[in-house]
Amino acid sequence: MPTKNIIPGQRVTREKLERSRELRREMTPSEKILWQELRGNKLGVHFRRQQVIAGFIVDFYCHKADLVIELDGSIHEGDEQKENDAERDKVLSEMGLRIFRFKNEDVIKNLPKVLRTIREITSGT
Repeated sequence: MPTKNIIPGQRVTREKLERSRELRREMTPSEKILWQELRGNKLGVHFRRQQVIAGFIVDFYCHKADLVIELDGSIHEGDEQKENDAERDKVLSEMGLRIFRFKNEDVIKNLPKVLRTIREITSGT
């Protein structure tokens, strides 16, 4: 039986599944802050955290809005990581998903603005 609100038909390796569970247990401070605001449909739509999609583990995923939210820390500033992020965004975009990236610093210092942006993105879904 398919699981509700995930990408149907994809195969997820045991390693990716375990890694996503580990990432849920060990969330970054900014992920914890944002998750407290997204969980329980607080913004009117359902989000999943550390969701495996096309072999990637995305920070937050809203199936109804075809939306991926990524939180980027300082590691995302390096050239190699920027290339990896661009390739990942390309694959996810080709699947019809919208990808929005926020800096960890934005979540910590300006959470209301981040939440306002997410509400605007998901309104009407």
